[in-house]
Amino acid sequence: MLHLTNIKKTYQTDKIETTALSNINLSIDKGEFISVMGPSGCGKSTLLNIIGLLDQPTQGQIEVAGQQITSYKDKDITKIRNEKIGFIFQSFHLIPDLRVIDNVELPLLYRKVSSKVRRQMALDALDKVGLSARTMHYPNQLSGGQQQRVAVARAIVGEPSLLLADEPTGNLDSHMGDEIMNILESLHKKHGTTIVMVTHDEAMANRTQRIVRVFDGQLVD
Repeated sequence: MLHLTNIKKTYQTDKIETTALSNINLSIDKGEFISVMGPSGCGKSTLLNIIGLLDQPTQGQIEVAGQQITSYKDKDITKIRNEKIGFIFQSFHLIPDLRVIDNVELPLLYRKVSSKVRRQMALDALDKVGLSARTMHYPNQLSGGQQQRVAVARAIVGEPSLLLADEPTGNLDSHMGDEIMNILESLHKKHGTTIVMVTHDEAMANRTQRIVRVFDGQLVD
């Protein structure tokens, strides 16, 4: 499903070069649910951004869903992200002027599907996260937990083979955070979705199949 080989990421300024990731070798099997943990600033989000093709490594190779990434041209990368990868962020990133159903449909606008098919796919995704009754609401009419569920629905509406979650429970209280974890576990068990989740919460991480730990830009045992 996912293979990272000798990944390195450095950021260069006029005065200094900073190494964010070094010698990252990681394989994730299809249908696996893993969490990525480590102290703030250790490179967790950088790693997730590289996996999700939001950032380009300085060196190394990436294979996502059986496809070797050899070109980082915008058109090619956008197509792969749209068809194979779903993203959930700590901040919900919902568009306040759009209804729930329209927020969820957004990723499908880049695909050649009819408005009728888009609407049905969005309804199906909202059903999976338990928000079928909120399709016509606006984000400001929802609780934080409900907004994050909308964000999850948006991430899975295109039926991605890989779901990336960056601190998906970080802005939620324990009860709402537990609801989001229940949804992720359901997606993993019922639909076989491969999930990589960055978290600071050891209890949430322990609910995943495997914990990958990052320290000073490197994977550690």
